[in-house]
Amino acid sequence: MSEHSSTAGSQTIHPIGMIHTPHTRAEETPIQPVFAEGVQGRAEILPEYAAGLQDLEGFSHIWLLYWFHQAGPPRLIVQPFLQDAEHGVFATRAPTRPNPIGLSLVRLVRREGCVLHLEDVDVLDGTPLLDIKPYVPRFDYRTGVRTGWLEAVDEQTAQRRGQRQSPAP
Repeated sequence: MSEHSSTAGSQTIHPIGMIHTPHTRAEETPIQPVFAEGVQGRAEILPEYAAGLQDLEGFSHIWLLYWFHQAGPPRLIVQPFLQDAEHGVFATRAPTRPNPIGLSLVRLVRREGCVLHLEDVDVLDGTPLLDIKPYVPRFDYRTGVRTGWLEAVDEQTAQRRGQRQSPAP
């Protein structure tokens, strides 16, 4: 074990900014960016982190890492939105995690100083932003992947549940 991984004590995380979106209710927020196509939002970065935004505007997409600030208590077994069966939380993207960290791949429309204008945003308004990373297909794209239980979810069900639409009659 390295000296950094040998201690399991608590960690301190400081937000670098705030995410603003039209989503004000968790139960009406799309569950992934693919189901929030065209939804606009912005990330307001704190001034002390402004220098870290240098050259970000050259990327079309960015990963947002954020704190699920309205998630309920952690649960190790959850029923994901896309299926009626229960799964281990680490086999899902459910927000009720031991460390409620969210991850979304969004489109970076433009940067204006410390404000990032975004599209395809599936995040609640007022969410604390923890980090930003550029999306790099050379690093992030994989072939031959398996998607576990998600392979049993048909596209129509995924679209309806992912966008939080009412069930079909």
